[in-house]
Amino acid sequence: MATVTGTAETPVAGKGKRADTGAPRGRRRRHLPPYLAISPYYLLFAIFGAFPVGFSLYLSFQDWDGIGEKRFVGFQQYEWLLRDSVFWHSILNTFQIWFMSTVPMLFLALIIAFLLNSQVRYASALRVAYFIPNVTSMVAMTVVFGSVFAQAGLANSALRAIGVNEIDWLSSSLGIKSAISVMIIWRWVGYNALIFLAGLQAIPTEIFEAAKVDGANSRQTLFRVVVPQLRPVILFAVITSTINGLQIFTESQVLFYSDDPGTTGGPGQEGMTIVLYLWQQAFNDHQFGYGAAIGWLLFALIALFVIINWRLVSGSERDDRRGFAALRKGARNGR
Repeated sequence: MATVTGTAETPVAGKGKRADTGAPRGRRRRHLPPYLAISPYYLLFAIFGAFPVGFSLYLSFQDWDGIGEKRFVGFQQYEWLLRDSVFWHSILNTFQIWFMSTVPMLFLALIIAFLLNSQVRYASALRVAYFIPNVTSMVAMTVVFGSVFAQAGLANSALRAIGVNEIDWLSSSLGIKSAISVMIIWRWVGYNALIFLAGLQAIPTEIFEAAKVDGANSRQTLFRVVVPQLRPVILFAVITSTINGLQIFTESQVLFYSDDPGTTGGPGQEGMTIVLYLWQQAFNDHQFGYGAAIGWLLFALIALFVIINWRLVSGSERDDRRGFAALRKGARNGR
């Protein structure tokens, strides 16, 4: 009887796979060049982004004039700030200017975007023209507008020509806030118009066709079709406008520049904004800890208003999606 001796097959290690010997080192070598390529960004961010933010938070708990010894005062800077009448006045001024500029600016930007989205002549040239103010030097722009709003400037000359009394643009509370608001509108309306235009061009054409079939005119199409569809874009524009509006500085600082700290912000400090007050405390009065505390309270205000804007603008987005889904379905069925 023949005995068959079975030969045990030697299992091949990692059959169908590469041996793992040296794999971690190989992976590190493969990934090293991409990490080295992006490392300058993170290095610059750490030096000019993360470190200043962390150091400003540290300074907000210190009493420091920028030269001498730092003295830890805890939350004392924030307590002084909450009892500072000028700080609260700067908050009120900032919110008034923000409201007077942001609401009409976004409305005008939406109208301009709607017109540019139509078949108008020279649309490309108009898009470039509307964006030019956004890339113009803010200092140069403020100097020009300072001449426009002077007592004998172009604004009052235009008012006299139509029989309206002159306005003390640079000495009355309403005039100061109106002048700064006009500068902000002029600078940002074109930028937001292009943002809205990009959103308009992403709206499906069948929605406009359905509105046209239903007999909607241009005004109804704008407010009942376009605005709900642009809700995410409007949310972005409102948030960025809020962030920019609460950080107003150059317009007021250049318009009312003076060597006397008591006149910063114009007559009655009606042009004093939060960031201008921060600059005055930190770089004029050399109270860097106090200025850092102002900056962190401003950050808290911006975060709060961004959350409020997000909740208000995006609250009914789900209902709009359902309504426009039905509108699209009706448009397709009607074809």
